[in-house]
Amino acid sequence: MTHQDEQRRCVYIIRSLKDPARQYTGRTADMASRLASHNAGESPRTARHVPWQVVVLVQFLDEGRAADFERFLKSTSGRTFVKQYFG
Repeated sequence: MTHQDEQRRCVYIIRSLKDPARQYTGRTADMASRLASHNAGESPRTARHVPWQVVVLVQFLDEGRAADFERFLKSTSGRTFVKQYFG
């Protein structure tokens, strides 16, 4: 793994398999571990709706851009964008 790989951040959208109308948007450097954490019920915001599956994963080279994109996806405009393009 290169130094650049260690700094990459992912913005993700997961969807509940229990309740497909439920989605959650987050940011992580390790998607596999983060999804496992969600599915283990370790996140209070997602614990009631396990299991989850990844529906969108966008990788960024730096934390700032990832944070900006996550913030956008959680905004009114971003939620509209997600519904339009990702169901």
